[in-house]
Amino acid sequence: MTEDRRFPPALAAVAECAFDYDDGIDFEPYAEFSSAEETTSWIRAWTGNQELDGAEFRVFGQDGTGGLAMFWTVREGAPLTDQPVVFFGSEGAVGVVARDLSAFLWLLADGVGPMEAVEHTDLDGEPSEELREIAEKFAADHRQSGADVVAEARAEFPDFESTVTAWCR
Repeated sequence: MTEDRRFPPALAAVAECAFDYDDGIDFEPYAEFSSAEETTSWIRAWTGNQELDGAEFRVFGQDGTGGLAMFWTVREGAPLTDQPVVFFGSEGAVGVVARDLSAFLWLLADGVGPMEAVEHTDLDGEPSEELREIAEKFAADHRQSGADVVAEARAEFPDFESTVTAWCR
């Protein structure tokens, strides 16, 4: 698990983009991570488990209903940008979105947000030129479709949902 709380430049670039729900991505990126205290409060409320502290998560955005997108720092010793991106929906949906930040950038560029990646089966979004430029700047050699991003993440972390369910009280 990484203790890194520095906001990656690629996410800062994403935070400067205007997301329009009418374009198909319900995502509101943050300009910095939620505090450790906010994350602890959130994970305890979401799971009903007062023993959790949420230290393995770095929350960096939300959808319009309050579902949260975050890094899950599960890869021991790996940099924050190499950690998987996950989503916890406001109504209980949960899932892995991308295997790392590079993949997440291409997911967004393909017109798919974290909520859509978890809650929808149709991942045909409206590609964004602005987000494609960010993906090319920060992850040019990792280009892939949104559907491939989600498929790879789910294949690598097939037990994420059951892990989260086990935390719930």
